[in-house]
Amino acid sequence: MTVRNQTVLISGASIAGPALAYWLDHYGFRVTVVERAPELRRGGQAVDFTGATHHEVLRRMGILEQVYAHRTGTTDIEFVDDDNRRLALMSGDFTGGDVEILRGDLARIMYEKTGGDCEYRFGDTITALTEDADGVLVEFEHAAPRRFDLVFGADGIHSRTRRLAFGPEREFVRHLGHYYCVAGASPWLDRPEGEPQRVLAQSYNAPGRAAISGGPKAQQTYIFAAPELDYDRDDLDAQRRIVARTFAGMGGPVPGMLAELDGFDDFYLDSIAKVRRMGSYTRGRIALVGDAGYGNTLGGFGTGLAIVGAYILAGELAVAGGEYTTAFARYDEIMLGYTKLADSSNAGRFFAPKTALGIRFRNWFLGSKGMDLMVRMAAKSKNIELVDYPALALK
Repeated sequence: MTVRNQTVLISGASIAGPALAYWLDHYGFRVTVVERAPELRRGGQAVDFTGATHHEVLRRMGILEQVYAHRTGTTDIEFVDDDNRRLALMSGDFTGGDVEILRGDLARIMYEKTGGDCEYRFGDTITALTEDADGVLVEFEHAAPRRFDLVFGADGIHSRTRRLAFGPEREFVRHLGHYYCVAGASPWLDRPEGEPQRVLAQSYNAPGRAAISGGPKAQQTYIFAAPELDYDRDDLDAQRRIVARTFAGMGGPVPGMLAELDGFDDFYLDSIAKVRRMGSYTRGRIALVGDAGYGNTLGGFGTGLAIVGAYILAGELAVAGGEYTTAFARYDEIMLGYTKLADSSNAGRFFAPKTALGIRFRNWFLGSKGMDLMVRMAAKSKNIELVDYPALALK
């Protein structure tokens, strides 16, 4: 079977991009991946997979055993007061899913799976997209312009591809009223070999603020309520000052945590935000996959949605023989249904309630049967019946 529209460009080499690259290469497309970072990032936040659907996609990619071999341990989060007395406990079995792995480890596994057959261009980014009847002319920050049949944005919630093809970020991304900061390398980055351990992190709350010491994301995690902030995303010193100013005056270990901020090379601050429910993840010859199309920061769905979305998008293109209008319509139909529940979560309100009453209710809820119900609903929502795409146009 002949595949049309064979040359494809993927923007982003974190999770969604390499997953899509694997499947498109598998079906005979010629794949180029462009990534703004100069190289694959080591470590990063922990991401997780839950349920039969996620496991099956990883199995079909041939990386399930590698994911389990590089899994982190389990981190329970203990909510305590200034005197270190436990108020509530959130099990790491909920926050870490069935299997948790550092984002950098997962990206490396998928890169090694695809790097030999797909072209990767690090240290560059898309600056313009011009579509016509025959394809898309892509301009880059550094490389010469090139023409591709199809372009895919897998470049995160602040997607440049989405901005260039669909419109300004403000039209698609909604601030959810909180920010988060991760500082210090993940405690699992240089973990000892052997059976993953179970560790305990501690979260300290004041209205609208949560400081987590030793969490699964990094050595320190800060979550705080705030309107949209105007700051330079490249000025880390200014961002550190925002965190220090916001958490000044909190008790317990927080002053000691803040004193360590300047010593961390690993530092990241961003809003807790979500991509507004889009009527379509595709426009012309361009499609969005992963957080670029259906991101919700810290919502617990992103990585799983990314690998499932990549599987479906590539599979539909294969079934359609590369005829993108048919494939994109089916991709939209399937993913718009699958992403409904992910659209409703808000981690900021959970971790950093804005009132003392909200904090007490959250602590009560963690010990109630409602928490068990939420865990079951979340797990169920991540399972869909996967299409068994036939082995068409395989390399």
